[in-house]
Amino acid sequence: MELLWPGLLILQMFCFINGYPNGAPSGACEDMLPRHSGVLPQPSPAPYTILTNARVFQPGKPITVTIVGPKYRGVLLEARIGGGLNAVGTWQRPPPDTKFLQCAHNPRGAVTHSNTNLKGNSTVYSWIPPNCEGPVYFMATVAQQRTVFWVNIRSMELTRGTGKTGGLDLAVGASAGMAEGKPLLPLVICFLILNILA
Repeated sequence: MELLWPGLLILQMFCFINGYPNGAPSGACEDMLPRHSGVLPQPSPAPYTILTNARVFQPGKPITVTIVGPKYRGVLLEARIGGGLNAVGTWQRPPPDTKFLQCAHNPRGAVTHSNTNLKGNSTVYSWIPPNCEGPVYFMATVAQQRTVFWVNIRSMELTRGTGKTGGLDLAVGASAGMAEGKPLLPLVICFLILNILA
């Protein structure tokens, strides 16, 4: 019985350490794997979509990013260019229960969870694009719990804009590598035409 307690204590510490309740390790920046010992990502399509407030980006102008879907406890979110594995740009003011993660020598290159409190559709992230040509997209790993998580959730691509387009913002997103935009402009044009003809 005396040997049982130290063994249980060591086992409990091992499980806690391998769960990363205080955020993803910097070693996860490239492959986005949370390093949960003995646990594999979900093979099913992710129930999450990454939405952005615009289809184009301009260097230095913030882009709002939201992960839409069921509530989640863990997250790793970063922006990438083309087929690269390095995080680009910088994140602003991480929302509650999240923090910055240093990726690609950038202390604000990614955002991860700071605890296991629930996060959801009202958790809004703000990203500052670098001076690059693009296209840029967002990648996320989202964990509902330690043993249930999805990797490689990908947003639509954002192209570099000139800043000379209209002021309409578009909510666009994609999930699990699928690229289907949801532009609002055609709906607005139809609405305007119908109002003029009425």
